[in-house]
Amino acid sequence: MELTGRLVADATVRKVNEEKNVTGFRVAVNRRYKSQGEQKEETAFVDCTYWRTDAIAPYLTKGMLVQLHGFMTAEPWVSRDGEPMASLKFRTDEINMLTKSGKTDDGKPAQAGNKNKVIKPSKQFN
Repeated sequence: MELTGRLVADATVRKVNEEKNVTGFRVAVNRRYKSQGEQKEETAFVDCTYWRTDAIAPYLTKGMLVQLHGFMTAEPWVSRDGEPMASLKFRTDEINMLTKSGKTDDGKPAQAGNKNKVIKPSKQFN
């Protein structure tokens, strides 16, 4: 399965256990269509995880356009009322960055006139 969208915030890393971390991020996916001759747009927000390495997290910054390959999973949980619930997550196997990171190689936000080059990750993350 493939998704293409923009990151709505910088990626975060969460410790799963003593040996494993997971990178988490949310992507906005737009759908454009016509209804009764009028152009419409819907946005779906998709929670994503990337388990291969957390070293990619600094490169995944708010506003980046990314193409993701992976699959959907359902994660069960229990509401405050004790009701069984489930949420869908996109388990990412491959990330293609279609725009550059918004941060420079020193970790600061990229700005006009900033002499530091914008970081570009290598293919080592996929």
